[in-house]
Amino acid sequence: MRKTHALVQVAMAFMADPTGRHWGYDLTKRAGVRSGVLYPMLTRMLDEGWVSDGWEDPASIDRKRPPRRYYELTDKGRLELGAVLDQARSDARFRTLIGRFA
Repeated sequence: MRKTHALVQVAMAFMADPTGRHWGYDLTKRAGVRSGVLYPMLTRMLDEGWVSDGWEDPASIDRKRPPRRYYELTDKGRLELGAVLDQARSDARFRTLIGRFA
């Protein structure tokens, strides 16, 4: 996958909680990318085996809303996104982004 600001931002959002379930809307907010950028990226990550997906159990929803689709990093995804962040640390284009990632 091509190293872009959006990819680095999404990698930081995922790696802030690498074992958690991530909802698309929450990822757009935490990564600071538009949904039109995020969802095609998530599709590519699914195709590459970096994330797996599933649906929230409708019985666990306490409000009237549709179930959320969630994304979880796979072991491969944690390695790949970790490598993206490592490479971004040494790339001047991403210096301002990486400075925000602890």
